[in-house]
Amino acid sequence: MTLRFAEKLRDLVGGVDVVLSDIWGVVHNGLEAFPEACEALHTFRKQGGTVILITNAPRPADSVQRQLRKLHVADDIYDAIVSSGDLTRHFVADHPGRKVFWLGPERDNSIYRGLDPVLAPLPEADYIVCTGLMDDETESAEDYRGMMMQARERELTLICANPDIVVERGDRLIYCAGAIAELYRELGGEVIFYGKPHRPIYERAMELAAERRGQPPQLSRVLAIGDSVRTDLAGAHNFGIDCLFVTRGIHAEDFEGIDQLDPASVKELFGHPPRALTRELRW
Repeated sequence: MTLRFAEKLRDLVGGVDVVLSDIWGVVHNGLEAFPEACEALHTFRKQGGTVILITNAPRPADSVQRQLRKLHVADDIYDAIVSSGDLTRHFVADHPGRKVFWLGPERDNSIYRGLDPVLAPLPEADYIVCTGLMDDETESAEDYRGMMMQARERELTLICANPDIVVERGDRLIYCAGAIAELYRELGGEVIFYGKPHRPIYERAMELAAERRGQPPQLSRVLAIGDSVRTDLAGAHNFGIDCLFVTRGIHAEDFEGIDQLDPASVKELFGHPPRALTRELRW
């Protein structure tokens, strides 16, 4: 199939009741909000639609909301937030007394709020929770190869609280927890992923959508929006819903100067094609 760019969200949501929208890369770039994207989601809601923000942020939903407010993203553009951090919290809560080696920056400490986990150094830990790199401004997953080899020798399970490999921060790409998790998996380690493209985060989003609408939405009337082939597009396809793919995000260079994609290019870039492409979300 040949894929062309859709200019407006309103041209795609005639039969859509629920939008599951990515945040980072669609609503903001980590430094500033995208006003037209916010207005598009707000308008969809005003016309009776339900918007669930679905994010691989390794923090609880209320922490994500505080970050959105700091970026001047209004609460009224969405009905609820589902984060990979919330799902990771459930795992920690279900394993009381187990010793956790936490790998991630201090800013992610809200993932443990109210849980009182037993934090321990790697040689004493029962499992690992990875929320990110300690210094994502300067490091890559390779800086953790030695640590991951030690973890593999101890046969520790790594809980990945953010399956993203990279995200935008302004005009740069920053490595995320998913990069370390994939390295650990390559070394033969066991990884449990929470977040897109895995089913649990979509199932939770659909539960929240059903609560808001009073009944479970039909999958054929749900549209995912995202900017990552590996997480947003693959997750939507595996869950059985359409995806609007935003090209301004982490794949921006792949689409520079392109107005449409022929079938061969669609297969090469996506494998399973999205419903449509858009450079940026706007109503």
